[in-house]
Amino acid sequence: MPEGPTIVLMKEDLQKFVGQKVIEVEGNSIKETSGIKNEILREIKTFGKQTYLIFDTINIRIHLLMFGSYSLFEKKDQKDNLRLGLIFKDGGMYFYTCNVKLVDSEFLAKIDWEADVMSDDWNPEKAKEKLKSNPKMMVSDALMDQDIFSGVGNIIKNEALFRIGVHPESLIGNLPPKKLDELIEEARNYSFDFKKWKKANVLKKHFQAYHREKCPKCGSEIIKKDTGSGKRTSFYCEKDQKLY
Repeated sequence: MPEGPTIVLMKEDLQKFVGQKVIEVEGNSIKETSGIKNEILREIKTFGKQTYLIFDTINIRIHLLMFGSYSLFEKKDQKDNLRLGLIFKDGGMYFYTCNVKLVDSEFLAKIDWEADVMSDDWNPEKAKEKLKSNPKMMVSDALMDQDIFSGVGNIIKNEALFRIGVHPESLIGNLPPKKLDELIEEARNYSFDFKKWKKANVLKKHFQAYHREKCPKCGSEIIKKDTGSGKRTSFYCEKDQKLY
């Protein structure tokens, strides 16, 4: 599933269509979205792994799920997987193998935009309050909780924990105050590094723990294990990441 930084990059690619009128709608979600024709795209908003296309009378939520993708041109070989295609005067945006849903303004108003780690509205203090209210939660689960760290996925989880030297099975309530602050800070810091490296097509070159075999610090074997209630795969060094 694409993580928050990838979704922000997608928004940047699509931004050129803001202010333009939709002149044609395509895709197998057309029954839901056909009313968007002749509407003007007013804004594109992202929240974690979700994208919102904002129009005057209707809003569309795009969630790429596990295998979704987007393109600025129509892929003829993926015609059956086209969920939504919006064509403008100067081009189009095409979404494949994803979830497309109409949402109203009331739905948007209920979103906690301050939980998005890449947003200018990101609120680390609110994240800390949420973490402190879940002292028995493993850090590996906490980082993947979209109500706390919207946009963080498995890559960011593993790399952020390696950076701060914390074992993924550590409990939130056992973390020293300094480590709790580092956890919150690094979730955001790594997300922006992820975006920078992804844009330059060098992300994998910078992995230190994720799908690595040896620890770059001590040379020990990187452990691969499903952790937490979510049973998502964690990659970590037992010597350099402390279990709290």
